[in-house]
Amino acid sequence: MISINSLTVAYGGFTLLDDINFHISENDRIGLVGKNGAGKSTILKLICGLQSPTSGKIAVPSGVRIGYLPQIMEHHRGKSVIDEAMEAFSAIFDAEAELERITVQLSEREDYESKEYHDLIVHLNEVNDRLSMMKSDSPKVQAERTLMGLGFKYEELSRPTETFSQGWNMRIELAKILLAKPDVLLLDEPTNHLDIESIEWLEGYLKDYRGSMVLISHDRKFLDNVTNRTVEIMLGHIHDYKVPYSKYLELRKERIAQQMAAYENQQRMIEKTEEFIEKFRYKPTKSNQVQSRVKALEKLERIEVDVEDRSAMTVKFPPAPRSGDVVFKATGLKVGYGEKVVFSDADIEVRRGEKVALVGRNGEGKTTLMRVIMRELDPMGGEAKTGYNVNIGYYAQNQEDILDKEDTVFGTLDRIAVGDIRLKLRDILAAFLFKGEDIDKKVAVLSGGERARLAMAKLMLKPYNLLALDEPTNHMDTRSKDILKQALQKYDGTLIIVSHDRDFLDGLVDKLYEFRDGKVREHLGGVAEFLERRKLESLNELERHLAQETKPSVQEVAKKEAAQQEYQAKKFISKEERKIRNRISFLEKGIAEIETKMKDIEAVLSDPKPGDDVMELTRSYLELKRELDFKTDEWAELCEKVED
Repeated sequence: MISINSLTVAYGGFTLLDDINFHISENDRIGLVGKNGAGKSTILKLICGLQSPTSGKIAVPSGVRIGYLPQIMEHHRGKSVIDEAMEAFSAIFDAEAELERITVQLSEREDYESKEYHDLIVHLNEVNDRLSMMKSDSPKVQAERTLMGLGFKYEELSRPTETFSQGWNMRIELAKILLAKPDVLLLDEPTNHLDIESIEWLEGYLKDYRGSMVLISHDRKFLDNVTNRTVEIMLGHIHDYKVPYSKYLELRKERIAQQMAAYENQQRMIEKTEEFIEKFRYKPTKSNQVQSRVKALEKLERIEVDVEDRSAMTVKFPPAPRSGDVVFKATGLKVGYGEKVVFSDADIEVRRGEKVALVGRNGEGKTTLMRVIMRELDPMGGEAKTGYNVNIGYYAQNQEDILDKEDTVFGTLDRIAVGDIRLKLRDILAAFLFKGEDIDKKVAVLSGGERARLAMAKLMLKPYNLLALDEPTNHMDTRSKDILKQALQKYDGTLIIVSHDRDFLDGLVDKLYEFRDGKVREHLGGVAEFLERRKLESLNELERHLAQETKPSVQEVAKKEAAQQEYQAKKFISKEERKIRNRISFLEKGIAEIETKMKDIEAVLSDPKPGDDVMELTRSYLELKRELDFKTDEWAELCEKVED
């Protein structure tokens, strides 16, 4: 369908893309991957004709319709959300107007046998056929379904677009692109401004989409679920894999290993050949053999290894000082700004060692709760307090406003560091990829990703026992996200995190608080279980608003019935029992971890080395023993409740 031939893009002396070739066929679902700055967004702009290559060309067949969602775009004003989304159907409205015009002409003519009258009839049929292909459900129903799938409430569809944030306006533009049903979708980080439920909806939509797609995303799960091919850009070249992202990582590792083995074998052969040439260069009896080997080396096609930039964050949070058992507790909490109430009647409890996610639509109060925890915002009602000896490390979403743009990277840390940690500032910055001259850069010139890393580096300066992180992965590439996730999994303190990244949250958190419709609901368990429960509720909400305008498909009815049956089966387990069972599971995990730590200390104490601090080890062992007894007693009490 679309061919990219011998494409080169260069800026001055720097070559971004070097003689690349690949083809986008019908029904290809391509994940375009590579480090920030590798040229991914540039390729999408080239395909759209928004940028010209230095050399080479892109062949797009005439009549192929392309839908392009850039990372940054202009938003339209002066219309309601639904009216702006309906602009996607301009081709349908034009065809309907043309159909009406032809119908009027036919009604006014009486030359039924003439060629002109016959041509009008043919044209009428062509337009009618075109309309039949474009229209399935009512355009308004399609627009409402798509907008609600992307997170809008039904009552918000009549609001002017200018009353929404940039992120919500991006959703309107995405809805318009999807509703237009182009032949090729080019999506540059479409999940950046979406919450978890909207990402799931978009994922389902793209799975059923009939057409080609090129997608840029740092969301691994999203890539795995919607792509069938991965095109990697590395050092100006591309490597094409006919598999989704996770499988691509495996094949890529094999390719690099094979390449390296072949390179090393060739280097050994070259070394032996050069030794032979040097040894017998001046020996007349060997001159023919020497010349033969010299020519062979000149003709040899040298194997090159794709040298990958392996630099990545190396994060390890300092050990967390012990806090009280309850780290944060809110009762009957009511929060807002001025007269606007964001949420009310919220009961929230975060205990020591828990890893908790705050999820929900943008604007429902997740960041607002973070501000309450940080005491930047006083509640309107109810009570909110942190526990004994809680020391909070806070990563705010609006780093743009918090970091001093006139300060340097090094100065940002140096200004707040105290004590011996000042001697380790360069090491901390290096762990977050600030090396050499990078540490002298001003914050004002840093990219969004660099500012995010700098803000995260500030959390290394003190041993916090509660990390409150608001969208920490928004600007991180996949590798950096993986390393941060591993560090948070090993972190022995308490975590409260706001994130829309399902893959990042999966296996990291054991409890969620959902912010929705002015209320806060507790969900015990991981993000996968939460999404399962929410699917049924979302389906019921959508059907309630659309039932009178459209009849659900057989598949939708079957899906709804299956979900309802599953819901009925699970309903018999009370909410309280689920809460107890999840707490038991959490305690069992904690008990196993404590027992492992105690065994490690026992092994050292049984055979201490000269450098081992026996007193400190003994103190740690006794503290772990007390914690083990506490958790074991609570576990036994809860087990008795379940058995009763």
